[in-house]
Amino acid sequence: MKTDIQIAQEATMLPITEIAEQVGLTPDDLEMYGKYKAKLSDECMERLAKEEDGKLVLVTAINPTPAGEGKTTTSVGLGQAFAKLGKKAVLALREPSLGPCFGIKGGAAGGGYAQVVPMEDLNLHFTGDFHAITSANNLLAALLDNHIQQGNELGIDPRQIKWKRCLDMNDRVLRNIVVGLGSKMDGMVREDHFVITVASEIMAILCLSDDMADLKRRLGRIIVAYNFKGEPVTAADLQAVGSMAALLKDALKPNMIQTLEHTPALVHGGPFANIAHGCNSVRATKMALKMGDICVTEAGFGADLGAEKFFDIKSRMAGLHPDAVVLVATIRALKYNGGVAKDALSEENMDALKKGIVNLEKHIENLQKFDVPVVVTLNSFITDTEEETAFVRDFCEKRGCAFALSEVWEKGGQGGVALAETILDVLDHKESHFAPIYPSEMSLKDKIATIAKEIYGAADVSYASAAEKELAHITELGMGDFPVCMAKTQYSLSDDAKKLGRPEGFTLNVREVYASAGAGFVVVVTGAIMTMPGLPKKPAAFGIDVSDDGVITGLF
Repeated sequence: MKTDIQIAQEATMLPITEIAEQVGLTPDDLEMYGKYKAKLSDECMERLAKEEDGKLVLVTAINPTPAGEGKTTTSVGLGQAFAKLGKKAVLALREPSLGPCFGIKGGAAGGGYAQVVPMEDLNLHFTGDFHAITSANNLLAALLDNHIQQGNELGIDPRQIKWKRCLDMNDRVLRNIVVGLGSKMDGMVREDHFVITVASEIMAILCLSDDMADLKRRLGRIIVAYNFKGEPVTAADLQAVGSMAALLKDALKPNMIQTLEHTPALVHGGPFANIAHGCNSVRATKMALKMGDICVTEAGFGADLGAEKFFDIKSRMAGLHPDAVVLVATIRALKYNGGVAKDALSEENMDALKKGIVNLEKHIENLQKFDVPVVVTLNSFITDTEEETAFVRDFCEKRGCAFALSEVWEKGGQGGVALAETILDVLDHKESHFAPIYPSEMSLKDKIATIAKEIYGAADVSYASAAEKELAHITELGMGDFPVCMAKTQYSLSDDAKKLGRPEGFTLNVREVYASAGAGFVVVVTGAIMTMPGLPKKPAAFGIDVSDDGVITGLF
């Protein structure tokens, strides 16, 4: 069996100019990064903005397990399948983060015969977007510490600095550090912290900005610290906005690449929905809607995280109206949720499937609360039996969901035709009446409680005293109407990664709250979630290499 990277390297890519031609773009609309990657020019985006929108299809999944779900693979295969049916589909996907590529994932470009290419470029430095985000983040950190060193005219309280440095690598030793050691000239000694680049507020701002003017407004609102009077100090106060915007000028433009079957894909920003809002950029999604009949997009991790944030944060802010949502599951993952060990998932086990399907059931219920038509798809494995598949199909149809098998990993676009036809039928015959699950005017505590109880299945929410105080403080500062961005483990509906299936009656533990004023949401940190992941005992980096003639191996 060929590996993902072997399949990708054997593929014949078309010049990106030819991919762009499919959706009516000319070479002048592109800013080239070699032959196979390009950014959309500002002029191109201004022209496209006048076009009508296509249909918006969101791909999400059940809670991730070691057995795999295949959300990106399904998204890519679906885009290819629509093309086979004569539909002009454009993908809007998230960029991979380097940390997990070298940590636990090894890559994030889809899999099998449903991948976006060039795979190595995408998984490594791509067009430099994350480097730009890292640089802008750390420029602000440098300007902040320099301001304190140079007289501290703003009266910044070094004990109340909120802005953290970032790095796009899993590195646990940077979570809590001390800076400014040395002589008086080396800065003020204080505790500092690093987050992974994709958890930076800059990433959220980039993904939610409509244009450069909006980007600069958002950058200016970032709360970096509080002064000795307890008043917020912003990036605008530090005169950081112009220089940060300059670093982000090109990163703001969506990237275009292609699938193995030459379907256009806009890949831009936003990977992690457990520590951020986890969607690709508003600009990429809006451009994909203008370019094609159907935009296929995805949101990170399970539907309790990515889909909820796509609906409650991104769609609310950007005025998006999802027409359908695809919920990806695998029989293997459902059996894992039913208590089967990872090495026994290939064996038929109806009892475990019946026990574990409650996870899928909860995600169906959750998505239906947003009043968007739901299509469930099983990402097919050769070990799945007819009885297992029939049980899942019947289970979904009884709950008002359309159902289709997906075989895109093995067969590419052809393996997704049944799913694509099912979605087209839903788009033709079922209306979406999308609405967020809570109104903007609801209090922050009530928003948190709504998500905890309605989406996660919690009975109650508990707050650390500092989190409770900060919620009151944020409300006093006029940010009570912001949506909430929940930072939670992706592996469970609860805040405890070990609670599989459908946990009920638990208390959600909120340990930290802070305002991402530039992004326009309030981050609520629950359980033991980390904004700077660590590496596992055997990182994926161990298996990555490059040959003498420059061929990369080990990305998967």
